[in-house]
Amino acid sequence: MRVEIFTTLPDAAKRIRIAVFMQEQGFCDEFDALDEQCVHLVAFDGELPVATCRVWLAEDGWHVGRLAVMREYRGKGLGGLMLQHAEAHARALGGVSISLHAQCRAETFYRKYGYTPYGGIDYDEGVEHVHMKKDL
Repeated sequence: MRVEIFTTLPDAAKRIRIAVFMQEQGFCDEFDALDEQCVHLVAFDGELPVATCRVWLAEDGWHVGRLAVMREYRGKGLGGLMLQHAEAHARALGGVSISLHAQCRAETFYRKYGYTPYGGIDYDEGVEHVHMKKDL
């Protein structure tokens, strides 16, 4: 499995996000202006794109988001691999912590990788989300 970094949103990441967030989970507002400011990571199995996430530096620090793994590749550690690469990218550029906005149903997954929730629950397209943070 190889992970590549892109400075613009690649078609490979778009395809994964459409499949996971729009087709599978029913989100409508998947793509936004933030995509233009992010670094995009894509994991490939050979030539097949199988996981993605985006990383960016905002005024309040580093963030990771839009972590998605194709259904047939889940449970194989790719989500954790993507987090490790995102965290390494932020750390290499001086980041000391990283935050994310997780679906509440994925909170246990992120806790496994050292993220802790803060603040209350809010909603994105009607789905419960929680802010989480990790020291790098």
